[in-house]
Amino acid sequence: MTVLSNRAKSLKPSPTLAINAKAKSMQAQGIHVISFGAGEPDFDTPENIKQAAKKALDEGFTKYTPVGGIDELKDAIIMKFKRDSGLSYKRSEVLVSCGGKHSFYNLAQAIFDQGDEVIVPAPYWVSYPPMVSLAEGSPVIAETTEKNEFKITPGDLKKTITTKTKALIINSPSNPTGSAYSKKELEKIAEIALSKNIFVISDEIYEKIVYDEFQFTSIASLSEEMKKRTIIVHGVAKTYSMTGWRIGYTAGSEEIIAAMNNIQSQSTSNPTSIAQKASVEALIGPQSEVEKMVSAFSQRRNYIVDRLNKMRGVSCYKPMGAFYVFPNFSSYYGKAYQGKKIENSTHLADYFLDAAKVAVVPGVEFGADSFERLSFATSMENIKEGLDRVEEALKKLV
Repeated sequence: MTVLSNRAKSLKPSPTLAINAKAKSMQAQGIHVISFGAGEPDFDTPENIKQAAKKALDEGFTKYTPVGGIDELKDAIIMKFKRDSGLSYKRSEVLVSCGGKHSFYNLAQAIFDQGDEVIVPAPYWVSYPPMVSLAEGSPVIAETTEKNEFKITPGDLKKTITTKTKALIINSPSNPTGSAYSKKELEKIAEIALSKNIFVISDEIYEKIVYDEFQFTSIASLSEEMKKRTIIVHGVAKTYSMTGWRIGYTAGSEEIIAAMNNIQSQSTSNPTSIAQKASVEALIGPQSEVEKMVSAFSQRRNYIVDRLNKMRGVSCYKPMGAFYVFPNFSSYYGKAYQGKKIENSTHLADYFLDAAKVAVVPGVEFGADSFERLSFATSMENIKEGLDRVEEALKKLV
C-alpha cells in the first residue's frame, strides 16, 4: 500500500515561497543575500488597519464567525466593488476566505470536474495549473509573447477554446509580468467568452497597483451578461500590505458562492476574526497609504526596467501594474561559469543565488523559461545593489 495519494505525489511546493525561504536561510547564516523573490510589499500594514485589529482584540472579537465572513466585511467588499468598478453584489454573492489563493482553490473545487479544460495564459501565476489539476480539471496553457505584452490575443483565445473548455483565467494586472488588459482588449475577450458560453475567472488582486495613469477595468463590469459569466477573485494582501493577514474574497453567482461556502465549511471554516475586522477598515478607511506605496513602486519600476534594458543581452517589458519585472535572459543560455553551463532559467537563478547572492524566481515556474521574475517590492537600495550584482554576474558568463 502506498502512503501518499497520487495528487500529493504530483504536487511541488510553491517555487516563490521556496526561493524566499532559501534566501532567508542564507541570510540567517550571515550571508548578505538580496532577494527579489518576495511577492509581498515591503511596507508595513497601515496604522489605521492595525488599530482596527487591536480594537477587535480588545473587544474580545476572537470567536468563530460565519463560515463565509462577517456581514460587516461582506458589506465593505460590496461597497468596494460598487465604488471602484460600478458592480453591484449581494451578500449571498460574496465569500470571504483565508487569502486569495484559498479563494481560487475553493472556486476550482466548486466548478471543475474531470475533463473540464481551463485556459491558463502563460506566463501564469504558479498556483493556477496545480489548483486546476487538484480539482481534476485540465489546465490548457496558452502561450503569450513579450511582443504582445504577455496578453492573450482574441485569435489565440478562439483557437484554444474547445467543446470541453469551462473557463478562462485572466490575471490583470499580472503576476509575474505586470501586464494589464485595457477595457477595449477585455471587450474582445468578453465577446468570445459569451459566444462560447465559458466562464472567466478574473484575478484582480493587483487592481490598485497600476502605473502611468492606467485605468483598471474589471471584465465583469462590461455588461450584465458578462458579470453572470465572471467570478472575481480578490483580496486585501497586495493593496494594503496585508499578506500575512490571510483575507481573500470572491464575488460571483449565488450558486457558485454557496458551493464554495460549503467547501470552506468542511475545510477551514471562517477566516480569522481579527483579520476580518482589520479588512473592513482597509476597504472603507483612508486610502492615502495605498497611494504612497504605489508612488514608491512606480519609482522603483522605472529604475529597475531602465537598468535591466541597459544590460547587454537583456530585454525587459515595462509593467503596467503589480510589482514585478519579467526580464528575458535567454541570450545567456549556453554560456558557462567555471565550466558549469547555464542552460535554462533554473540554472541561471541558481547561478545568481550562488555566485551573486541574489535571489530571483526562474521563469519556467511561470511557464516561460526564457525569463526570470524579479520583485521590486524591496528598497531602492536593495534594488540598486542587487542589479549591480546581477550585471557583474552576467559579465562572468562566457
